[in-house]
Order: sequence, then C-alpha cells, then structure tokens
Amino acid sequence: MYLSKITIENFRCFGEGSNRFELPLKPGLTALVGENDAGKTAVIDAIRFVLGTTDQEWYRLEDADFYHGSGEIKIVCKFEDLNASDKRAFVEYLTYSEKEPVLYVNWIARDTGQMTKGRPYRRVEVCSGQQGDGPSLVQDVRDLLRAIYLRPLRDAEQALTSGRGSRLSQILQFTEKIKSVGVEYDPNSSDIDPDSLNVLGIGDFANALLEKHAGIKATRDDVDNHLEELSIRGSSLKSSIKVSGAKASPDIRLRQLLEKLDLNMGDEDKPGLGSNNLLFMACELLLLAQESEGNKLLLIEEPEAHLHPQRQLRVMKFLQEQAERKKIQILVTTHSPNLASAIKLNNIVMIRNGRAFSMAEEHTQLEPSDYGFLERFLDVTKANLFFARGVMIVEGDAENILLPTLASLIGRDFTEHGVSIVNVGGIGLRRYARIFQRKNSDKDWQLDIPVACIADMDVMPNCAPLIVGKKLNEDGSLPQERQWKVKSDFESEAALAEVRQKIVSRASGQSVKTFVSDEWTLEYDLAFSGLAEDVYVAAHLAKKDEALAEKSEHFNEDEQENEKAAATEAFKVLKQKAEKAVTDGEVNGCSYNEVLAATVYASFIKGTKASKAIAAQYLAGLLRSKHESCQLAPDGLRNQLPKYLAAAIDYVTGSTEKTYSAVGAAND
Repeated sequence: MYLSKITIENFRCFGEGSNRFELPLKPGLTALVGENDAGKTAVIDAIRFVLGTTDQEWYRLEDADFYHGSGEIKIVCKFEDLNASDKRAFVEYLTYSEKEPVLYVNWIARDTGQMTKGRPYRRVEVCSGQQGDGPSLVQDVRDLLRAIYLRPLRDAEQALTSGRGSRLSQILQFTEKIKSVGVEYDPNSSDIDPDSLNVLGIGDFANALLEKHAGIKATRDDVDNHLEELSIRGSSLKSSIKVSGAKASPDIRLRQLLEKLDLNMGDEDKPGLGSNNLLFMACELLLLAQESEGNKLLLIEEPEAHLHPQRQLRVMKFLQEQAERKKIQILVTTHSPNLASAIKLNNIVMIRNGRAFSMAEEHTQLEPSDYGFLERFLDVTKANLFFARGVMIVEGDAENILLPTLASLIGRDFTEHGVSIVNVGGIGLRRYARIFQRKNSDKDWQLDIPVACIADMDVMPNCAPLIVGKKLNEDGSLPQERQWKVKSDFESEAALAEVRQKIVSRASGQSVKTFVSDEWTLEYDLAFSGLAEDVYVAAHLAKKDEALAEKSEHFNEDEQENEKAAATEAFKVLKQKAEKAVTDGEVNGCSYNEVLAATVYASFIKGTKASKAIAAQYLAGLLRSKHESCQLAPDGLRNQLPKYLAAAIDYVTGSTEKTYSAVGAAND
C-alpha cells in the first residue's frame, strides 16, 4: 500500500474549500521543493498528525495550527494498492466504491472552546470512509500506519546512542534477524556454544553466568554471614543476587538488552554530523524494508542536512534506488538545488502559495521526450528554478553574466527579488519553459511564477552582411542559399512581425512570456539602443584579456585603463566612418544607428573575434563603475537598454511598469 493523496483543510497556511491543499502522490520517492514558508513542513507535519510516527513522539496542537483561527482542522489520507495482507489488516475500514478497495483515514481536530488544566481542550477523531463516515480506527490499526520520520537538523548521534527507549533499540527490536538468527538459551543444557545463541539467548546466558560466578557467590556468602549474626534464633535470613529483569517477558528482556547498544562509524574516533546522519538513515531504511504489512512510508525533512554536495547526490540516488527496489514510499522536503538536480523530474512537486504543483507528465505541458532531455541537462546550476520567485531563461553565457548586473543597476536586483537566471546554452529553451505550464490550468491552477524567456530575433539590418563579413556574391548581392536573414527578405513590417510572433508563441503561455530582441542579437541591440561605446570597449578588452593577464600575475588596473583609453579613441574614429558611410549612401539605406551597431557587433564575428562571455564580464564592470562614480543613474541606464530587456527584467521582478508595449502586447 502507499499514500496516494493527502487533502488538508484549515491547517496552518492551508485554507478550506477551494483553497484547501491537495497533494497527489505516487509510489516511490517524491520531493517537495519550494521557497521558505511555502508549506512543505506543514505537509509533513499534517501526515505526522494523522498517521503518527514510529518513534512514538506525541504532538500537541497549538493555536497557530488552526488556519486564521478556524475551529476545525481536517486532514484526509488516501491509501491505494493494498496487498492481501493489508486488506486483511484493514478489512473493516476499507472503501469499496472504486475498482480496488482503498483506505481513507480522516483526521479531524476541533477546538471545543473549553479549558483542561489550563490548556485549550481539542477533540480529535480518526475515522475511515471516503466521507469520514466509517468506523473509528482503533489504536492497533493506527499503529500499522505509523511512518518513519527524520526531522530537519536531526541529532543522529543521540538517536544512535544507548539508553532507555533509544531509537536504535526500537529499530533493532523489530529487525527480523535479531530474533531469527541463532537459538534460545537452554539452562538445562550442559554443552552451550555461545556462538550459536540468538541475541536474547546471549543475554540470558550472560545472566546465568553472572549469577553462578564465584565472586558473586562468595560475596553473597559474606552477606549471609552478616545476616546470620543479625538474625533472631529460629528465624534465619538468606540473600539472593539476581540480574535485574532476568525473569521479565522475552520482549522486555530483549528491549533492555538492546538499549545497552550504541551504533557508530566503525573505528572513527568522532564521526561528523553528516556521517551519523547517513548511519541513522541506513538504520531506518533497514526497519522500513522489513515491514510485511501496513504503511511503508519514510518522511525526511532536508536530507541534505550536514552533507557536502557529493554526498547529497549519493544519498538521493540511494533513496531513489531503495524506493524502487524495496517498494517503499519516501517523501522528502529540500531546499537544495543539488538534490533537486538529482531527482527525477516526474518525482518533484513544487509547493507554492498553498498549492501543490506536480511535475509528473499528466500535470505539465512537458512532452515525454522533454523528461529525458531535462534529466540529462537540468543540473544544479539550473535546478535553482524550483526555488525562485521569478525565472529568467537565457540562451547564452553573455546574457547569464550581464542581465543580473543590468537588473541591479536599474533598481531591480535579481537576488533581492528572488529571481533565478537559467542558462540553457542555446538548446531546449522551450523545454525549460514548459516546466511552468500546467496541462489543465483550470483544474490544476496555474503556477504564478513569472518566467521570462530571452530570445534573439536573428534578422540583421540590410547593411550588416557587408559590415560583419558575410559571404556575398561577386556583385555584392545576397546569395540565394544562406542560413541568415536580413530585413529586405521580408516584404513588409507585418511579415517581420509574424516572424517575431512565431518566436514568441514557441514558449509563451500562462505565466511564461517570451521577450524577443528588438533588432537582431543581444550585443547588437545593446549597441543600437545607446550603449555602443561601452559594448565596443568591452569587446576590445575581451580581445586583450589574455594579454592583460600575461603582463602581470595580478590584475593590472593601469594596463586596463590604457586599453580602455585606446578603445575609446578607436570608437570615435568608428563613429566618423559610420556617419560618412550613411552620408555617402554606402549602407543600403540603413540608419546611422544600424551602421554603428553593426560595426560594433562585427568585433564578435569578424577577424579577431571577441568572446561574448568575456566581453559581457567587462561590460558589466564598465557599467557598474559608471554607476558607482555617479556617471550613470538607474533611469539613464534604463533609457539606454533595449526595450525587450527592460521589459523582461520588470516582468520577472514583479514590476507593473509598461516599458515595452509592443512585446508586452504580443505576449499578453
């Protein structure tokens, strides 16, 4: 059997009616992801209240557990896929309205308004039936539903240390091999092999040896001698030394014996928190895998606690393998992109604004082929999208490097607004976008995370082929067969607009919007909109990057300033040439801005090519330096940015400003 669905009403951050929380679950491992205070822990605690946990911990309801002061909490757990043993164990509590019998557990807590011993009295009912109208579950049956729970920042060392009621003794007592391996101790046998005894037999044998030990007997005789002197004639006193609990039931004797055991990491003097956590997890899984009936559910909050990244990945792989191989159900919560990148996308559920958004195939617009692709390429640098309040998806390193700086300088800092930037490396932009699009948004609700996809228009101005060195016919005309497009290939602005709309429609939908470059590509558009000199200087510095590094082991600001000055002078000459080309009519009817921007962009694709990524680093530094020296105000930079970039930044940071009506209208 497995927990297939949990419904929560009026518990903590979850409301009631249409605002209740519903989480469908599958067998195996499920990971709940999302930002802080989204409700992940509330889900785990709701399950703990309903089912209880194997550590027998008791939980007290608090005022804060009741949503907005409501007087009743209702939590329903549905179990499916019951085997024959489960059906026998829960026979009188099953619901037969579906193809196969299922088990509903309804947990209802009501605030009576009364006080008992100075505390509010809350009445709790646990009953079966789809509508909660079945028999109440007795304690023995509820014990079969208990889950194993590993709390966040758990004290694994304490749990594995000996002592009365230790967690280790609880685990070992229900481990099958503790009882089955070896034989019992026979006090009447004269030939006893200690190696052949089971655990309890060893304890009983040790107790018998202690009682018969010569030193114990001699001490008892000494006590009896003193008693003889203290006795009244005719009323002799005798002593007896017995091992405490030796006559108790076998289960009690076994528990007392196991409570003497510690578990640690072999010969390590003092294992760290991470190693102890792994040891604790291994013990709990050992117990869970041996359960023959009832609920085989493991709840782990933040399995990444105390573990370095490589161990995190190993733990997640191990948990997924254990869930599949041993048919156990595992529910984890995590804040780790590292773990999220290692979990199958089908097994991830985003918790946001009191709702669950499963990434399983039946809930998203992802195609079957998308899942295989994303499991290969959704690495730790991209998996932070599951924890973001806004997501910017870009296709190159330059955008990845530059956009956070641009956003910060215009007062829309990505970090402050919880925005993650995801660089897909030129492939799969639509696949990543579909993660955030629901298959049935009316039924499943929409993910309200703003997602901006940045795409190039990839249509160059008519003058660009000659300027950037594209291969032309001998007479200077454009070749018939080519992969690149120019504006003159389109009959009208309307035809060009259709191309833009086609790019927009590839990924847009629900909270996902595609922002297409105003003109051509990122670097060209930056130069075209007003940052031509900065882009040119950055490209020049990118070409000189290795030379600058070789001149000194340390960063040499003087050398860089000299190169910046040289690039600034070269840019003045470049501007004059652009003006002359327009005046002389040499540029196929292009404007001055088009000629200048194309000439700047040629630095990246002609001759000694500047690295776009390195140039983006230098450009970010140049703009930040201008900002810090008060040469560039936020509004001034915004006015110099391509409109599509400003609009995308505003969108993912939650701004309501209308900065780009053309693309905004296309995407709305």
